[in-house]
Amino acid sequence: MKTRILIIEDDPHIALGLEEVLKSESYEVALCNRGDKAMEAFNRLHPALIVLDVMLPGLSGYDVCKQLRAKKINTPILMLTAKGQEIDKVIGLDLGADDYVTKPFGVRELLARIQALLRRIEKPAAESIGKESFTIGDATIDPRTFELRRGKVQEELTARELKLLQLFHGHPGEVLSRDRLLNDVWGYGYYGTTRTLDQVIVQLRKKLGDNGAEPKHLVTVHGVGYKMVV
Repeated sequence: MKTRILIIEDDPHIALGLEEVLKSESYEVALCNRGDKAMEAFNRLHPALIVLDVMLPGLSGYDVCKQLRAKKINTPILMLTAKGQEIDKVIGLDLGADDYVTKPFGVRELLARIQALLRRIEKPAAESIGKESFTIGDATIDPRTFELRRGKVQEELTARELKLLQLFHGHPGEVLSRDRLLNDVWGYGYYGTTRTLDQVIVQLRKKLGDNGAEPKHLVTVHGVGYKMVV
């Protein structure tokens, strides 16, 4: 059975171009051109991955992403963002997107990112994500519900954020290189920059309440990577 990808994009030239490229790689492709039709399309098609544009009629890509994650749908989301709009990427990741590609993008980059996201869901959930709750600082993380609780604050976690937190928790005080974090969480062969990792770390610090000028828990080790300070 072919892997089905749902493209939510209102520009017909981009949508048809993506469809042609993905079909040439033996994916099954479905198209949706409105944000307010995205949930209906998802429920009908049950895709393995969603390619989601930010600017859409009806509902924005941000709203679609938020809607999907609110319903505990963990299907990987690859967002298409405008060139140079750093805030687009940060907001998308904060709302639960797994990765992003900046327009205009190369076919090779797009395919590599899609393949990396799909590899993440090939492993059974029991193998890829542990079930035991754990704490970092005053935050309690529950892998069964993908939730982080800090006092009265409750935050939703993406599968990638959860995996990063589990990795840090399992190696307290150890400096984990950016390459190792990308390989362990994004997968070997990930085609992209460490900037994606850095932006996810920023979002995790916010959720941990650790986003001051000098983070206490997820600390940057310049030129190497990050470590979790106990």
